[in-house]
Amino acid sequence: MGKNLTSRAEDYSKWYNELVVKSDLAENSGVRGCMVIKPYGYAIWEKMQAQLDKMFKETGHENAYFPLFIPKSYLSKEASHVEGFAKECAVVTHYRLKNAEDGSGIIVDEDAKLEEELIVRPTSETIIWDTYRRWVQSYRDLPIMVNQWANVVRWEMRTRLFLRTAEFLWQEGHTAHATREEAVAEAEQMMNVYAEFVEEHMGVPVMKGTKTASERFAGAEETYCIEALMQDGKALQAGTSHFLGQNFAKAFDVKFANKEGKQEYVWATSWGVSTRLMGALVMTHSDDNGLVLPPKLAPIQVVIVPIYKGLDQLDAISERVEPLVKELRSKGLSVKYDKRDTHKPGFKFNEYELKGVPVRLVVGQRDLENGTYEVARRDTLQKESVKADDVVEKVVSLMEEIQENIYNKALTYRKEHITPVDTYEEFKRVIEEKGGFVTAHWDGTAETEERIKEDTKATIRCIPLNVDKEEGVCMVTGKPSAQRVLFAKAY
Repeated sequence: MGKNLTSRAEDYSKWYNELVVKSDLAENSGVRGCMVIKPYGYAIWEKMQAQLDKMFKETGHENAYFPLFIPKSYLSKEASHVEGFAKECAVVTHYRLKNAEDGSGIIVDEDAKLEEELIVRPTSETIIWDTYRRWVQSYRDLPIMVNQWANVVRWEMRTRLFLRTAEFLWQEGHTAHATREEAVAEAEQMMNVYAEFVEEHMGVPVMKGTKTASERFAGAEETYCIEALMQDGKALQAGTSHFLGQNFAKAFDVKFANKEGKQEYVWATSWGVSTRLMGALVMTHSDDNGLVLPPKLAPIQVVIVPIYKGLDQLDAISERVEPLVKELRSKGLSVKYDKRDTHKPGFKFNEYELKGVPVRLVVGQRDLENGTYEVARRDTLQKESVKADDVVEKVVSLMEEIQENIYNKALTYRKEHITPVDTYEEFKRVIEEKGGFVTAHWDGTAETEERIKEDTKATIRCIPLNVDKEEGVCMVTGKPSAQRVLFAKAY
């Protein structure tokens, strides 16, 4: 199986697109801007989903489901929200088709116009807050801690598999609280949950911070985010958590009687991650040979490939391998024994390397005689011969080693690509020539932020949290600055 992948150095964007398709993660569909997530890709998403869902439930959240369609009037109730999403909305205007009288095909039945247009959800704040109005009367009804796994539609014009598609899968949490403090704590907690998942399960180091006013979610008072750095030096927003204040509660009249019987508006959050995480996973770890998957998320963690001549040798190998498969599975590992006779071993080696399977075991006639397996790890491409008695222990330890190694490799790359600068000329040179994250002082104004974006295409990815604050002066205007912020070009 020849990979024929464009190299990252030659054309990173083309490498990514080819890899997503050739490794069977996803493909473009018959609907412009929408993708088909193939079984191998969906298996990774399912593992992400299962772990995140577990973490959400451990922090007190429950799953629910809300309608795909949102009445247009709902969207217009929160002014900044509608302004933020208006250009991306798909709108349903009719509810029936009919055959054209001239026999030319099916047309929209003009007599089946909806009284009010429906928006295909770009996000669900409005329909959910209309629902919460019926759920909340008293402080005893709070907090509401709800999450939804769903698809959403944002009518993107320039699309790329996983990173930006017109329809994508995600989860969206929506919580309601009695106090501002509770809501802020919830928004911060979910940012930390996302950071823990992305670092510990995806093996991707992230920077935590808040967005500037111009980059906040439409309708939010504060947006918390995690930002990751890809191998081409561009940033990718991996998750966001929003403190919504009382904006949606006021727009949808969601009040509660507090302990003194006084009516108050509730405080809100929303938070979400999407199939964009799949893009982050591919771009952070993979190489010119194909995917490199973290063991915790790999659909197949171990593949066993037999090398044989004739059915007698295959039967002898299978007799050795089948108890091993059971033992590895008893350790919680997903194992595939590929004894297909339709493909040669070399094809299989290429296939599983391309698909990023963390560990490959090979066993042939000589291994049978010597009581060994060839063990190959995907992250370093190293191979070694391991005694059959030791192979289970070796494979189990490799799962931890590979998970740790790919995280540390990504962390080293990020450390080497965080550059502090003090002058605007230096900033422009670093952004253009080196890329990565650049830390610099900014005067806090939207005007300066916009000028930097126009000049360099770099944006403020976040105002970092949990860092030492260092006063200085803005690299552009020379005005005072309380701390450095994080810039990068981004997806």
